[in-house]
Amino acid sequence: MTSSSSPFSLSRRGLLAAAGAAGAAGLLGAGSAAAAPAGSPGTGTGTGGGRGSAALVFRGARVFTGLPGRAPVTAVAVGRDGKILATGSDAALRRYVGRDTEVVDARGNTVMSGVHDGHVHPLGAGDRSLRPSLEGAETTQAQLREILTGFLADTGGAGAEPDGWLVVEDWNPVGLLPTGTVPHHSMLDALPTRRPIALVGGDGHNLWANRRALEIAGITAATPDPVGGKIVRDASGQPTGVLKDDAQDLLTRHVPAPSRTELVAACAKVLELAAASGVTTMMDALVGRHELELYRDLSAAGKLPQRIVPAIRLDVEQTRDPAAALAYARGLRREFDGVRGLRFGMVKVFLDGVIEYPAQTAALLKPYLDGNGRPTANRGELYTSAADYGRLSAAFNEAGWQMHAHGLGDRAVRTALDGYAYARRVTGQRDPRNAVAHLQIVDPADLRRFAQLGVAACMQLQWAARDTWTMEALLPYIGPERHRWMYPARSLEKAGARLTGGSDWPVDALQVWNQLRTAIDRQGAFGAGELYRELEGLSRDSVLRMHTAGTAWQLRQEALTGTVEAGKAADLVLLDRDVTRCPVADISGTGVRMTLVGGRVVHDADSAAGRAAAGRVARGATGPRPASYSAVHGGRHRACGCAQQH
Repeated sequence: MTSSSSPFSLSRRGLLAAAGAAGAAGLLGAGSAAAAPAGSPGTGTGTGGGRGSAALVFRGARVFTGLPGRAPVTAVAVGRDGKILATGSDAALRRYVGRDTEVVDARGNTVMSGVHDGHVHPLGAGDRSLRPSLEGAETTQAQLREILTGFLADTGGAGAEPDGWLVVEDWNPVGLLPTGTVPHHSMLDALPTRRPIALVGGDGHNLWANRRALEIAGITAATPDPVGGKIVRDASGQPTGVLKDDAQDLLTRHVPAPSRTELVAACAKVLELAAASGVTTMMDALVGRHELELYRDLSAAGKLPQRIVPAIRLDVEQTRDPAAALAYARGLRREFDGVRGLRFGMVKVFLDGVIEYPAQTAALLKPYLDGNGRPTANRGELYTSAADYGRLSAAFNEAGWQMHAHGLGDRAVRTALDGYAYARRVTGQRDPRNAVAHLQIVDPADLRRFAQLGVAACMQLQWAARDTWTMEALLPYIGPERHRWMYPARSLEKAGARLTGGSDWPVDALQVWNQLRTAIDRQGAFGAGELYRELEGLSRDSVLRMHTAGTAWQLRQEALTGTVEAGKAADLVLLDRDVTRCPVADISGTGVRMTLVGGRVVHDADSAAGRAAAGRVARGATGPRPASYSAVHGGRHRACGCAQQH
């Protein structure tokens, strides 16, 4: 048994040696976790350094197993094959401690399954970290000009004139002050530069460009709206500079890309950040060839610490040709199936956009209001019909693939459910594990359909707080009756739906534990108040399960991860507090002392690299959801945790 003067420090010698090859296999394998349970032949009970002893034992813990009704567990033994060898009391697991077993005293803090992020864009976070960020600031035009003038100087100054692009991340599409100010390219044209400028919306659905950028992209009054996108125009039909959804591609294809070396290094850094936040599995919700090539490079360099389920994005045109779409997805799977750490079987489709003013591209059953209670003619934009989505779902489900739909508005949610119902009738598949993500507004008539159809309700509940996004930018435009059904987590749970969790990082900063806290109290660390807590707040156990076992189920990974029990992969986190009992408000500040994936340590807060990553996590957790910033406060990259202080 090892000893230590620090509550959490431990030697890496025995653990890394024991979990090296076998642990890597556990980390990267995609098969089931059919290991022998504790006490079975081959597990052993000896106290030497042989096969029967554990590689690592956590003791003195408050273990959240995720298994309701089980006796309390205080210790977990991790086997040399990267799987959980046994769970139980400290005394019962003492027999698994050998001469080279690493023993960690948790000091009464939580050991639990690693967090499973069921909707995230980690490579997007890496890409964004290479550019300056507005951090979602709310600014006047004068303040914005001052900030952007500084960015122009920082990114080349006069030497970048006239053709060096300035691309700025995390622009807040509802953040121009006074509230209601509409962005126009003329505001950017007033900057002291000839350079093309593009401000990328933090929501991923809006982009604002100056006239020079529009000219380079060839966007004029005669340019038609692309399928699934919109070129915002003024009263005379001229482009205003704002591009929505797939219209962004008309411009971004002209922006020079960073080098592959730069991208791989940046993505490796943000994956370290995720590991330091306790994330052990991620469903990357926007993947094409570019992202798969990056994952291949990261894996080859040994810089892919999490299990990754890539969701291959299908564009609107592909949704209308199921056979061709299936061939496309299968082709990418064949090409990249050998990449260690990836497991294929998911596709992603955008059904609508975003709901907040002024975007209002989320698809609603009833029209948006004009801000004064009067209905408009706008019901948002539905990118794919229920008939097309049903045929597409049937083709992919029949072939064993899962569907993952972006559905924010209640009409998009219903469209997804109608499509899944059609696929169920046609294929006879009873457990396809299809999902709808975001679920910002769900019509109460559709709540029970999630359970009836076996559809995962993938929610990003860090958004479920009273703030600019949910109040000023939304309530006047949908009215109180619909507003009450914002992120209806408890209503879905009561209706029998399987709840799963995701961060949508980098649309928001990666604030895993505040995300969990907000799902409970519907306010979080930064909300101005509670958002229907008494109606829609979840219990602590429900929240912990939805972000572990629930999301493992969504990803068809429940036989491998998501609960702490013998035979499962040792995807575990040791926290710096007991999140099962501490005050709910304290959950936001949770630190991760250690993260294991397949028995391999991928984050150790006591190591030099771990301290650096933990520091980035702490900096990324110091600000609220971007829209509620009143100004830019030091550093350009806080949203990705890579703050560069001036």
